[in-house]
Amino acid sequence: MTQDHQAKSRESVDQDQFLTILSREDAFLRFEAALFPRDVPSAPRKLADALGCALTEDVVAPIDVPPFDRSNVDGFAVRSSDLASASEASPVRLMLNDEVIACGVAPARPLLSGTATSIATGGPLPRGADAIVMVEHTNPSGPRAIEIRRAASPGQFVSYAGSDIARGEALLLAGTIVGSREIGICAACGIAQVAVARKPRVAVISTGDELVQPGEQLTPASIYDINGAIVTAAINENGGEAAFIGAVPDDEVLLEAAMRKALAQSDMLVVSGGTSKGAGDVSHRIIARIGKPGIIAHGVALKPGKPLCLAVCDGKPVIILPGFPTSAMFTFHDMIVPVLRRMAALPVRPDAKVVAKIPVRIASELGRTEFVMVSLVEGSDGLIAYPTGKGSGAITSFAQADGFLKVDALADQMPAGTEAEVTLFTPHVRVPDLVIIGSHCTGLDRVTVQLSRAGLSVRSIAVGSLGGLAAAKRGECDLAPIHLFDDKTETYNTPFLVHGLELVPGWRRMQGIVFRKGDARFEGLAAQEAVRAALADPTCIMVNRNRGAGTRILIDRLLGNARPDGYWNQPRSHNAVAAAIAQHRADWGMTIAPVARAAGLGFIPLAEEHYDFALVSARKQRPAVQAFLDALVSEQSRAALTQAGFRPA
Repeated sequence: MTQDHQAKSRESVDQDQFLTILSREDAFLRFEAALFPRDVPSAPRKLADALGCALTEDVVAPIDVPPFDRSNVDGFAVRSSDLASASEASPVRLMLNDEVIACGVAPARPLLSGTATSIATGGPLPRGADAIVMVEHTNPSGPRAIEIRRAASPGQFVSYAGSDIARGEALLLAGTIVGSREIGICAACGIAQVAVARKPRVAVISTGDELVQPGEQLTPASIYDINGAIVTAAINENGGEAAFIGAVPDDEVLLEAAMRKALAQSDMLVVSGGTSKGAGDVSHRIIARIGKPGIIAHGVALKPGKPLCLAVCDGKPVIILPGFPTSAMFTFHDMIVPVLRRMAALPVRPDAKVVAKIPVRIASELGRTEFVMVSLVEGSDGLIAYPTGKGSGAITSFAQADGFLKVDALADQMPAGTEAEVTLFTPHVRVPDLVIIGSHCTGLDRVTVQLSRAGLSVRSIAVGSLGGLAAAKRGECDLAPIHLFDDKTETYNTPFLVHGLELVPGWRRMQGIVFRKGDARFEGLAAQEAVRAALADPTCIMVNRNRGAGTRILIDRLLGNARPDGYWNQPRSHNAVAAAIAQHRADWGMTIAPVARAAGLGFIPLAEEHYDFALVSARKQRPAVQAFLDALVSEQSRAALTQAGFRPA
């Protein structure tokens, strides 16, 4: 067989393999069956280093705790029989011994009948004593005696040796997760190290010619390696001991060498990227050569995360995660974390869940279990879950979301108004103090920074002016930033308010046509002329804005019925428009003057629009809302807005 024929045959096998899409449940069961049961390696660890690990052996107390009879209070050690007749009417007088028993001081004299010995809390009882009388219950009676007016029972205010922990007692059982309390119990018995499950050593490799490590200089068309950092951290969070090998180019020979070396030194290998069918995606082709049985599943009915590849090579799990960060992290937490924790002898991760209402319809692909990240806000009737929806390549989706919900593989949508279960990323719901939903503007940070410094949490969700108004009407936010022009009244924003909403003036910002400086098609023209010039040139590509954005309304008014090349490229922010033009992916678009200036682009003014806030009247008196209103008119905010290129109202 020729090398060319072998390559084609191998590619055909790979293609067939990738097209065999397994359900999430089937893929996971096959992966577990190929890995378990297996022995859990054990290793001794110093007590301080055992935090979070699972014990592999029972911990038995080597001593009694306390190791001697000791006093629970400050007072006097006595014989209870000496005080049997003591009362207010008939006090008992005891002579004081000439020693004071403090913590860490062994008694030197036995306690004889008719005497008492001064003792501090925690001090060991002297021979002959069986009770403690508190200082408050005694009176001086001469220079070397005390008077006691109440009886004492045997064992009063005494902790006997072994009363807390008895020698030979099983303190902690195998399988217990070592926490601060477990460390305290062991320390009380003088135990310095325990046998725990050895943390699985997990090697992490990123793949891709485009990857640059954080701290290094970005080159054209390169991106920072997100997955290497986030996967490494997630492994350490879930009982593993991660070792980041680095980023390896899409070179099959180099990658195979790196994978073989990493797997030889580790218990598990996680590779991100190279699971799809692009020419540079080579990771999955290497697996069959580095161990048996090889690939267990390649292609899982998940969204995001379909290209996930699960393999076992000579007993060691090998996982190839999708390259996009959101896809990588969802599949890692859903499919890999359970296996990693089981290898570390840790229990299933406890996920906190809440029920929340979905305010908008979520479309889903039939046949794939879909995970949708959401941000939680407090509505009038409970929690509201807003999809963060930035796509599988967006790392900020994880940072800004509170949790995720699952759309079943048999459903093609989740209708608006659905009550859904949300799995939280943290143990507790963190509902923000102030919720702002509506139009995006870089000036907003100049105002909300004051609230953040005052300890108030602010959540801003960019859904466009119309989406923000709808959220405000439903009572899902405190404020909705809007910049909507009404043709009939030729005014901004006020005509769009309804009962229950009131207008809070924000600032003015100049919208206009943005282009690369020196482009003769736009230089020196007015906005309408520039648009006509762009439409007349079939090679001129535009970049649009998302539906519902106030900027989109202005663009559509300028274009009329025209739909030039690039019209359906609809990013959700002003910065994304500027980036598309600066990177030559588009030639013109519409954004605000401060963003154009920051990006070093040419700018043709079109209209000064009013960026205001629709305030939900019923929420006006909330402390966070009042704090925002105060910050909005403060000299600090006005100066910051002016410096950034805005004109405060």
